[in-house]
Amino acid sequence: MPNKAIYITTIESHSGKSIVSLGLMHLLLGKTPKVGYFRPIIDDFVEGSIDNHIKTVITYFNLDLKFEDAYAFTRSEVIRMKNLNQEDEIISRIIEKYKAVEERYDYVLIEGTSFSGEGSLIEFDINVAIARNLGVPAIILASGVGKSLEDLTGSLRIAFDSFRDKGVEVLAVIANKVQTDHTNAIISNLQSKLPAQVIVNAIPLNPILANPSLKEIVDVLDATVLFGRDYLNNQAGYFSVGAMQLRNYLTHLKENGLVITPGDRADIILGALQANISANYPSISGIVLTGGLVPEDSIIKLIEGLSDVVPVISVAGGTYAVTNSIGDIKSQIYAENTQKIESSIKDFEKYVNVDALVERLITFKTDGITPRMFQYNLLQKAKSHKKHIVLPEGMDERILRATKQLIDIDAVTITLLGDPKQITEKVAALDIGLDLDKISIVDPVHSADFDAFAEALYELRKHKNVNLAMAKDLMEDVSYYGTMMVYKGKADGMVSGAVHTTQHTILPALQFIKTKPEASIVSSVFFMCLEDRVSVYGDCAINPNPTAEQLAEIAISSAATSRAFNIDPKIAMLSYSSGSSGVGEDVERVRQATVLVKKLRPDLKVEGPIQYDAAVDMKVGKTKMPDSEVAGQANVFIFPDLNTGNNTYKAVQRETKALAIGPIIQGLNKPVNDLSRGCTVDDIFNTVVVTAIQAQEDF
Repeated sequence: MPNKAIYITTIESHSGKSIVSLGLMHLLLGKTPKVGYFRPIIDDFVEGSIDNHIKTVITYFNLDLKFEDAYAFTRSEVIRMKNLNQEDEIISRIIEKYKAVEERYDYVLIEGTSFSGEGSLIEFDINVAIARNLGVPAIILASGVGKSLEDLTGSLRIAFDSFRDKGVEVLAVIANKVQTDHTNAIISNLQSKLPAQVIVNAIPLNPILANPSLKEIVDVLDATVLFGRDYLNNQAGYFSVGAMQLRNYLTHLKENGLVITPGDRADIILGALQANISANYPSISGIVLTGGLVPEDSIIKLIEGLSDVVPVISVAGGTYAVTNSIGDIKSQIYAENTQKIESSIKDFEKYVNVDALVERLITFKTDGITPRMFQYNLLQKAKSHKKHIVLPEGMDERILRATKQLIDIDAVTITLLGDPKQITEKVAALDIGLDLDKISIVDPVHSADFDAFAEALYELRKHKNVNLAMAKDLMEDVSYYGTMMVYKGKADGMVSGAVHTTQHTILPALQFIKTKPEASIVSSVFFMCLEDRVSVYGDCAINPNPTAEQLAEIAISSAATSRAFNIDPKIAMLSYSSGSSGVGEDVERVRQATVLVKKLRPDLKVEGPIQYDAAVDMKVGKTKMPDSEVAGQANVFIFPDLNTGNNTYKAVQRETKALAIGPIIQGLNKPVNDLSRGCTVDDIFNTVVVTAIQAQEDF
């Protein structure tokens, strides 16, 4: 699928990340009309103010974006949540906030953390995790200040490997703040260490961007502005201390220099201002008066008549202490300083291969969908058109807790089956906090629909020698009652199996909901949410030994299910051999099934027989099946039998800690899904959400 965002990240503090953000935003706005901006984590800010990075981008580019919508967390909030082991909640909130921005814009520029203050040691891993879970490519930036060529290029290579190993595609690496005469050597060295498709650039250190402005000095030193308030954006390109005689000090003035002198040195102050308007001396950027001293009134009056374009500020503290403090200021780019913004954009366009970068940004496509984004999309889709799901096992604690979560986020409408008094008492005893006014509780035997449902079952099953009395007995069973609710349109889908067997859950559906006209069998899939991708496994729950024809149907049904959940299917028909190498009844059955799929659905990408390693590993796939468009990149896996499929999904789930959503039943006219009796609250939650989406799709 086309990519809609880029993640700009660094490996350290003060790397000059803003130059890439500003340059890239300017570039993107020239290519697409609506570009958004998002920062997952920002530095803490004073109440009543806003983050400087966000303010600068929104203001300069006039983005229609509120400050509170442009970020997810402050740094202290993330640290607090990590200490409480709430990493999942952090990622979920970031995804939610990002998706809200993504929906409004054609493209989104995401800026990572700034590596400042408490928690900076864990920020690299946080940035990797965010980019991976958002499923977006990255640009990695590092500063060359104080580093040798090998240190700089080595750190960028390590960062590249870390992102790639976690499944994040890196489109470009940029060495920033490097010496001009080192740029070619840095680029050459990086290109030798990185894959050819990675764009490599180096941006020289720009004094205009590196030096602080008078405004930053005022803010950091809490200075008082005496003159020239309108010129505080002047850059302090060079600073010197005026402690000598004026005739000697004048020889030390440099262009855009900052004069630092005690406030009682009227000779230095007046001499510097005179030099500023003289054609024989350089212009100065400002004057800093130290010691908390302010010139007497007569000198102030003289200064007023000399110039109003040179900022003059007064600070407390000794001259040399103030000088050191100014030297320690790490300059930033802020909204009012258009000179720095324009210099940043100019340098970006000059030193970055913008044509190649734009091409990569526009043409880059994601191979799949990340597990967290998959879960987010499921939930949003369920909420977009709420469906009514019946849960027959209303007394089970896990069902009750999952129901609370589903109701709290308004994802579905829920009916629980069971005795209302007993369910109410259990909710209270467990202190679950479920608002019973927001759900329906139905006791099948005492319901107003009981007789009508029993009559309907009798009519549907009388050809199987079911009489009305038998139908009433069956209708007392919660699985039959819940299934009849779905059949009659009283509910859109059913989820059961936390207490009951698969047969107990599925049998009523097979008896009167029945299979779709084009389906000869009912099958199932699991959505396997692995660390960096979502795979589809089928059939791992229902059919013990499917024939070649049934395997083909399972594959086609699984492809349809995948597409319904925004997964572009690449189907691997699994066996113990790949291609034409294997012989035997089992592998031949898979081979025949593959031929049938290609015949019935020539539009599907399918390969078989193929071994699992050849299906998922690009190197192995290219070695064993070099001409296959599925080998190495499969995402739908059709197992040859239930024994293989069930054991494989459970092994993968347990060994990799993957989330397995399912089994999702496919082939029925209306959605009924089965749970494992060992299911968790999360399993129930996810299965209900998937069932609601199946109901939307009119499965």
